[in-house]
Amino acid sequence: MYPILGVNAAWFLIIVIGVVGLIVQTKLQSVFNKYSKVPFPGGMTGKDIAEKMLRDNGITDVRVTATPGKLTDNFNPRDKTINLSEGVYNSNSVAAAAVAAHECGHAVQHARGYKPLEMRAALVPVITISSRFSTWVIIAGILLINTFPALFWIGILMVALSALFSIITLPVEYNASNRAMEWLRSSRTLNDQQLGEARIALNWAARTYLVAALSAIAVLLYYLSFARRN
Repeated sequence: MYPILGVNAAWFLIIVIGVVGLIVQTKLQSVFNKYSKVPFPGGMTGKDIAEKMLRDNGITDVRVTATPGKLTDNFNPRDKTINLSEGVYNSNSVAAAAVAAHECGHAVQHARGYKPLEMRAALVPVITISSRFSTWVIIAGILLINTFPALFWIGILMVALSALFSIITLPVEYNASNRAMEWLRSSRTLNDQQLGEARIALNWAARTYLVAALSAIAVLLYYLSFARRN
């Protein structure tokens, strides 16, 4: 019985996905830099957009705060905060509107009990541990492959959990973007041209999660192939 993907093929796949990831990340930066310079009428900042979308969805227990960094925007369900990066919080650009609405999409998911989001949140404590120690467990498992093979399989399980987390993240992110675009359209916050620009920005952001999921799967396949060969 042979592995579905050989070790060399899996390693090549990891490299290819890594290169694609760099291209996608570079394109994402370029798109956001471009649309960060495109203002929209009304002068609403990312903070204003977020607060309005929350109100329109009947969410009153989520705060909008500023956080340092670039593209560090996130929704934290534990303290119910939408944390917008400095370039989004105070900006009235199309990119800022898209990002702020996207993060509010996560808040709406949380308020509506969106199952994939709940599954991802449940995995966070486990992933926090596995992402820190999986590499070390894998290395130790390789060194002890002939005497304690179970350790290597524990490492593979940790890698598999990371891959599962990346896969579950995909519908969460795409759904948040869909909610954002629907609200930006129905609320008439952006006109047709600006909606198209916001959609482009969010699509490139979503592709980074797709690449991350493919990379996690490729790494898992590599270790599985290594285990089968040995």
